[in-house]
Amino acid sequence: MEKKQLREIDMADTERVYTIPLGKVKSAPIYRRSNRAMTEVRSYLARHMKVEEESVKIDPGLNEVIWARGDMKPPLRVRVRAVKFEDGGVEAEFAGDR
Repeated sequence: MEKKQLREIDMADTERVYTIPLGKVKSAPIYRRSNRAMTEVRSYLARHMKVEEESVKIDPGLNEVIWARGDMKPPLRVRVRAVKFEDGGVEAEFAGDR
C-alpha cells in the first residue's frame, strides 16, 4: 500500500502544531467514537486555521493513530502538525506523542 506524500512547504505557508482535545467524543455512542474524533479533528483545524472543513486533508498516519484501538476507544488528545497553503488548503499529520 502506497502512502500519500504531503505537499512541499513554502516559506509563505503557515505551519502550526496543535494538541487537540478529544473529550467531547465521550458524548457520542460508544460504537461511533473514532468517527466523532475524526470529525472533531477536522472541525478544530478548520476553526483554528480559518478555512472550510472541506479543505482540511488528514494524513493516513493521523487516521491510524485515532483508529489504533478501534472505534470505541480513540485517544483523549492528539498532537497534530498542520500546514496551511496559499491556496487555502490545510494538511494535517500526526506530530508525535498523544
